[in-house]
Amino acid sequence: MDLSLLERQPTLVGATVRLEPIGVEHLDALWPLFADPESRTATGPLAEFTREQVRAGLRRAGERLDRADWAIVRVADGRAIGEAVLFELDEDHDAMTFRIALVGPEVFDQGYGTEATRLVRDFGFGPLGLHRLGLEVVDDNRRAIRVYEKVGFVLEGRRREVQRVAGRWLDTLDMGMLASDPRP
Repeated sequence: MDLSLLERQPTLVGATVRLEPIGVEHLDALWPLFADPESRTATGPLAEFTREQVRAGLRRAGERLDRADWAIVRVADGRAIGEAVLFELDEDHDAMTFRIALVGPEVFDQGYGTEATRLVRDFGFGPLGLHRLGLEVVDDNRRAIRVYEKVGFVLEGRRREVQRVAGRWLDTLDMGMLASDPRP
């Protein structure tokens, strides 16, 4: 693995989105991920934070040498519309965990999440040199599951009734991909 790429995190460019190292300059556009109660349900990865906590976290993101945090920026207008993260570095096994979140329904179903996921996958298995990339997703997040399957992640397991949201117990799916797996 080339861990220097986590220190010198590159910008990844696609046709409709670019992934640029996340920073304080993205706070206003990404604030809905932290402020919207819908983002804090089981279908979203984020907990409740104050604006100052988020600002401090964005400031520290560039200093982390064990992960990569990107703002997903729409090429058409330069607006940040989400985040993509490689984290939980396992140097002994050349593995990391992936997560992605988009700011809201206004940017869903337009291919942004799929393209961002492909960019991170290709970076992880390409220049970074990962052997394995994993993720977890709540089983009622069908949109995300479709994206993950479309780019080559496979279901590896189900953890039953992991989270209770609005009185309902939800399962969590573990998905993964190996460097040797096909990349559709």
